[in-house]
Amino acid sequence: MKVLSKLQRYGLAIISCGIALAVAWPIDAPSSCFLLAVTVSSLFGGLGPGLFSVALSALAFDYFFLRREFPLATEPATYLRFAVFLAAALLIAGLMEMKRRGEESRNRAEEALRQAQADLAHVNRVTTMGELTASLAHEVNQPIAAAVTDANTCLRWLTRDHPDVEEARQAASRMVKDATRASDIISRIRSLFKKGTPQQELVDVNEVVREMIVLLRSEATRYSISVRTELSGDLPQIMGDRLQLQQVLMNLMINGIEAMKKDVDGTRELAVKSQLAEDDQLMISVSDTGVGLPPQQADQIFNAFFTTKVHGTGMGLRISRSIIESHGGRLWATENPLRGASFHLTLPSKAETHE
Repeated sequence: MKVLSKLQRYGLAIISCGIALAVAWPIDAPSSCFLLAVTVSSLFGGLGPGLFSVALSALAFDYFFLRREFPLATEPATYLRFAVFLAAALLIAGLMEMKRRGEESRNRAEEALRQAQADLAHVNRVTTMGELTASLAHEVNQPIAAAVTDANTCLRWLTRDHPDVEEARQAASRMVKDATRASDIISRIRSLFKKGTPQQELVDVNEVVREMIVLLRSEATRYSISVRTELSGDLPQIMGDRLQLQQVLMNLMINGIEAMKKDVDGTRELAVKSQLAEDDQLMISVSDTGVGLPPQQADQIFNAFFTTKVHGTGMGLRISRSIIESHGGRLWATENPLRGASFHLTLPSKAETHE
């Protein structure tokens, strides 16, 4: 509800009392009509306009109704009715103010909670990115080194006795592509470090998956882990916060990589699959061939501060589940039939979100 200005709120009180008088006069029902005017003024205007409405109602009640000619036997009862009306009006004004302040306090508390969750998620992102410093540096260094090589090649073609412009042009084109790739990687890293309020927008989930694979490719290669994707091509876009969804996928993929770092025999594979599930929900699954879920503790992995890592904070999965639930989805984990674990998340499609 849009916040009314002070003048508008007091104007609302005057208009409410005027309408109440116009309705009450022909039907001789001032108490009900003026109490309704006080309720409306207090609910939408606050305590000041509510009390102002009480005063206007009392004056109108006295001038237009109490001054009518009544038989003497009924006059005391009429003034008693006025006293009861005045007490009820003041009570309603007070209760409406208490209700309004309670709602304001609740809204402030909810906003503070959202801000605290956003800050915690930001800390989690920064911590995770800090652990990936070496891999991210390698990922950025690759296109930069390639661009330098292409630049030297371009110079060699141009400084020959008979410059080969076509070869130089091709080298320069490769250099531009490499530089653009490096710039894209840096932009993605900067966006994950950025702190801000959630922004709802249309998001292509497959694109988010590809972006996270680019950032984590060097980390996977470092431990001889292959990354396989099965991304459905007919997925609708979803309405959500792109940065938060990136964080969830990054957490799940890093957990899968860490589960295969050591004590794993055979193939090390991280599989990311996207598909359209039941009820037009999007499902993304991140599977690994690692050590699997902790025995007898699988139901605790989403609890805050629960971790099986030596230096873990125990907040990654808890934050991820909170983010997915805030998007109207669900996040859960299952054991793979042979080896490893799978994390599944569902998100409502754009059409379902707008319903």
